[in-house]
Amino acid sequence: MEAIKNWRSLLTRPFILFTLILLVKGYIAWGPIFEDTPLWGPLLTEIPFLWIIFCLFEWLATKRKLLWYMITNLLVTALFFTAIIYFKYYGVVVNYHALDQSRQAVEVSDSVVSLLAPQYLLIFTDIIVLTVWFFVSKKARKWRQNVVHHRMSRRVVGSLLIVSLVLCTMNVWPNRASMNEVVKAEKMGILNYEAYTLLTDREEEPVPLNQITQAKIDGLKGIEEPAKPNYFGAAKGKNLIILQMESLQNFMVGLKIDGQEITPNLNKLSEEGLYFPNFYQSAGQGNTSDAEFTVNTSFYIPPRKAAVIAYGEKDLPSLPKLLKSNGYQTATFHTNDVTFWNRNQLYAALGFDKYYDKSFFGTDDTVFFGSSDEVLYAKTTDQLQKMDESDQPFYAQLISMSSHHPFTIPESKYKMKLPERYEGTLVGDYIRAQNYADYCLGLLIDELKEKGLWDDSLLMLYGDHLGLPVHSMNEQDLELAKEIFGHDYTYSDMPNIPFMILGAGATGASNVQKQLGAQVDILPTAANLLGISLKDHIHFGQDLLNQQENMIPERYYWPSGSLIAGDTLFIPGTSFEDGTYYPLKKGGTSTGGVTEDQFNRMLELFELSSSYVRQQPDRPEAAEE
Repeated sequence: MEAIKNWRSLLTRPFILFTLILLVKGYIAWGPIFEDTPLWGPLLTEIPFLWIIFCLFEWLATKRKLLWYMITNLLVTALFFTAIIYFKYYGVVVNYHALDQSRQAVEVSDSVVSLLAPQYLLIFTDIIVLTVWFFVSKKARKWRQNVVHHRMSRRVVGSLLIVSLVLCTMNVWPNRASMNEVVKAEKMGILNYEAYTLLTDREEEPVPLNQITQAKIDGLKGIEEPAKPNYFGAAKGKNLIILQMESLQNFMVGLKIDGQEITPNLNKLSEEGLYFPNFYQSAGQGNTSDAEFTVNTSFYIPPRKAAVIAYGEKDLPSLPKLLKSNGYQTATFHTNDVTFWNRNQLYAALGFDKYYDKSFFGTDDTVFFGSSDEVLYAKTTDQLQKMDESDQPFYAQLISMSSHHPFTIPESKYKMKLPERYEGTLVGDYIRAQNYADYCLGLLIDELKEKGLWDDSLLMLYGDHLGLPVHSMNEQDLELAKEIFGHDYTYSDMPNIPFMILGAGATGASNVQKQLGAQVDILPTAANLLGISLKDHIHFGQDLLNQQENMIPERYYWPSGSLIAGDTLFIPGTSFEDGTYYPLKKGGTSTGGVTEDQFNRMLELFELSSSYVRQQPDRPEAAEE
């Protein structure tokens, strides 16, 4: 009995109680984020950080000491919970830059809710219980009074503080240079990682503009511009329509389930024009808006934030401005509110003549955040027909949205019957949403042909980013994905999106183009087909119709330093040497395919892109937006 009383006495001390509570929460957070959670992991990394805070409470706090413990418990719990949800979607560890996404999180609440698992909500149980207990129990009032009067020995507090500082230093200092954020967070501990990122995050001095040349970029990429490029001017003077399709991954092209064709219109288009099956996303934290940025600039996304947040105030060299200087009128079409992801700033930075958002499309036939793709395409083609009456050709970018995560489209939009085993799953909802998006795509093509726009336009179509993050999928989803792919669904399957070019000039000896490509390559490819020189236009992509070799850096969904080259996706560990190789194709090697020289050149390209964009002038009106 005496032992039980001693334990109860210890647990009434907030230092011990909250240490145990937050240790349990540390294990809950580590489970879904890190592949293997060693028994000592949270104990030796998270607890020393917390003890530094708790020691300061014991040393300095008096009357409100228990309140400070409660606030710390709430904040750390919220951080652990956010880290779990963020990792399940992006596959990386959250940091304070994610605060930039707080408004977007409210807008995409359905997506956030879909990532929740009941066991993760248990992390808040103690907060609810303790809060209720404090308000209704007389024993709680007595405990609060005892906490005020009880003070730990200053010698004990001082000793614990020194030991904790030493342990935190030992966790942080040797792992500072780790390239992979997930590895760094595991070695440091989540709390140490968050504090380290906050305290040390600063931008390096940019590379001077006079040292950023196209020749240097091409040299790092290992390419040479041909004297007489193939396809140059094949679509000269034609309208350019770029269609960005929401969450469209490449495996949807040609997919049949139980003999049922899922995307018949995509399949038909892949046979009519040029189809690039080995094409990969360049987007990151900003998802759809990042894809818009990189397609229209041929720059890489920034290292820490969404492009619209990091670069929205800039006056950016861009495809709209390039085409305007060659006599084009430009417009972009998106059924959501233009302020979502600060697109009002993005479109000003890119220099579009006009944008059409929810104020133009209305709220009829809403799917997720705005009017359906059916409304998008019907109203957009009407507007394009009016633009086509001008003497100027036009460039129009269309942003589809009806197949947005979590893919739970209204039943009225169902265009197929899912096999029973797919019902109620993320994979099944994704397939049904993409089937509907494909149906709408067919309507768009019909409208373009009916309005006389098809023959006078060059159409480029691609997916904006992945739709099925492996971290978000349960065992049933992974089994369904394995059925579709014929192998375990992995990191290398996620970033693969389709790219197609249709219309004038989009023909060749083979319609299937097997070279590697990415969204950053769309601008130079479009410029070549339209017969527009990029001689004085810095770009980090390459013309896919004249280059065969390529290397594609990835960010956010994969740790920094991830690179696609040859037939391999490479993900670094603490450095290049302990990185992991994922074959892009079934039966490929998992022991090589990306060299350290390529890895270092990729890092330099990232630095050059960031330096170049950061040194572009701010728009005069940006300060007023």
